[in-house]
Amino acid sequence: MAYWLVKSEPFKYSWDRMVADGVTHWDGVRNHQASNNLKAMRLGDRAFFYHSNDGLEIVGVVEIAREYYPDPSDAAGRFGMVDVKPVIAVETPVTLKQMKADPELADMALIRQSRLSVCPVTEAQWSHITRLAGIDA
Repeated sequence: MAYWLVKSEPFKYSWDRMVADGVTHWDGVRNHQASNNLKAMRLGDRAFFYHSNDGLEIVGVVEIAREYYPDPSDAAGRFGMVDVKPVIAVETPVTLKQMKADPELADMALIRQSRLSVCPVTEAQWSHITRLAGIDA
């Protein structure tokens, strides 16, 4: 299993809406590196659900429910999307400020490439963050 982090602005698509929907497509990614990360996702992989811009924190965990397929909102046909479903809300949100201050997370893609909307998370980073978040996911 691989681990990831996906970002969403809560006013556009929040964790609460993710839970209410039960499954959704993760579309609109137009950065090639982020798109390559979507292409690498496999069924059952897990991703942190991160509220960007407002909140700046990890609020939940999703699972990849459908692998990469064409994004119909991309008229040029260059980009795709995956489907995700909620797994668990975090007990304690893990903030960007907290992650930036944590030496165990210094190499995290979220810290190094802050504008990337879909980024990989190492197994060690995943374990550390789930402990901080008070969950077993």
